[in-house]
Amino acid sequence: MAARALNQSELDFFHSEGYLRLSLFHSKDTLQPLRESILRELSRLKVWAGGKRLGRSLSDLSPFQQISKLSSMVKIAGLDETLNTAEIRSAIAGLTGRTPHSSQGSQPLLSLPHQGPWSLRNLAWHVDVAAKPEGEIPGIQAFYLIDDVGSHGGATLALARSHRLAGELAGRLRGSLKMSGDLEAALRASNTEIIEMSGRAGDVFLMDIRVLHTPSVNSANRIRMMATTRFTLRASR
Repeated sequence: MAARALNQSELDFFHSEGYLRLSLFHSKDTLQPLRESILRELSRLKVWAGGKRLGRSLSDLSPFQQISKLSSMVKIAGLDETLNTAEIRSAIAGLTGRTPHSSQGSQPLLSLPHQGPWSLRNLAWHVDVAAKPEGEIPGIQAFYLIDDVGSHGGATLALARSHRLAGELAGRLRGSLKMSGDLEAALRASNTEIIEMSGRAGDVFLMDIRVLHTPSVNSANRIRMMATTRFTLRASR
């Protein structure tokens, strides 16, 4: 698609919330070869075909171990060239005023259906780069929906506004996310909100890399097909 200038409302939202959704940024026709490539790979690896699991190579792993192993096993031709476009980099430059770089390219984020009951407990909340909330944004992570991803369908979760937390408040929130206490109360106290990166094929989420995020359980009946690119940003002079 042609590059689109972000408006002031989108810029303000991103810097306040720590993420921005770009609806239908990539066309479904553009993504169709990637979906077909994923299904061919899953069949070749004897993991999934004809709507069914094949073998038990992933069955003994936790849902998050399954995601990691599956995403490393599947090789998708043209993934980075299709998703990591000049238009994506232009949007990131528009958000940050700095040139983005993606030295590692794009990686798949895949999970099989019916991993188990969907829950907010025992998730792997983390940040990829530890950086001060008051400092410059060190990077942006893009999450691409290669296929439709429904609610509770394994989409990445992010904590809106968590990039603004520091010190004791940030530590308490991280502790609450790991415990089985009143998570809703912890989110209210820290003024954060869980965002599920579900949506339609072609949607892209751009996230401040300081935002807490986690994989989630795919309790739906379809494969979660997403991918991600981490962009670093040159410091301002």
